[in-house]
Amino acid sequence: MIGAQAVLETKMLLRNGEQLLLTAVIPTLLLVLFASVDIVDTGAGEAVDFLAPGILALAVMSTAFTGQAIATGFERRYGVLKRLAASPLPRWALMTAKTLSVLVTEALQVALLTAIALALGWSPHGDPGTVLLLLVLGTAAFSGLGLLMAGTLKAEATLAAANLVFLLLLVGGGVIVPLDKFPGAVQDVLALLPISALSDGLRDVLRDGAGMPWGDLGILAVWAVVGLAAAGRFFRWE
Repeated sequence: MIGAQAVLETKMLLRNGEQLLLTAVIPTLLLVLFASVDIVDTGAGEAVDFLAPGILALAVMSTAFTGQAIATGFERRYGVLKRLAASPLPRWALMTAKTLSVLVTEALQVALLTAIALALGWSPHGDPGTVLLLLVLGTAAFSGLGLLMAGTLKAEATLAAANLVFLLLLVGGGVIVPLDKFPGAVQDVLALLPISALSDGLRDVLRDGAGMPWGDLGILAVWAVVGLAAAGRFFRWE
């Protein structure tokens, strides 16, 4: 049942034009544009080496947070979640299926963006296992926050808030603009955001060949625990 529901969730996500725009089109366009045109000073080295890890982090956020929050919010509004909760599929299994759908979509995103980045001259380094751990923790953190938003706000409010957060974190999360371009006090705050921890951790590993970024992993772990616990506590099915 979980596998069948996960396949259905994935098909629905990939057939949705808005979701496809968030998960594939926008990250791809940003990567190609900012890697090809000298718009933002990304520091020493090739721009794509700075941008690719940040865009991978953005892809995780677009699927696990923005896309999942909007889709789940409207499913809740139209009574889909209520009906599914009354089916033989347990509630925990439904959430598991949604998580599997997110992971499948992210795998497709990572494959697409990696291929494009490599074509643009990207030279990644580091341990793939560390990269995978960062992506999984980032997914958990953003999923918890997305489900919390979808399960507590009205669908229209979720739509507006999720897109607003996406835009704000795109600008201030170290995805395209380096955090050192912001004032010192602001940097300290922005560095604690999950998108900043994920993009910086991926950048440390993939660009600089660093080992395990424990600080960034710790930040993501805290967001994951808090977000998932809050979503489990406050999520409303109706």
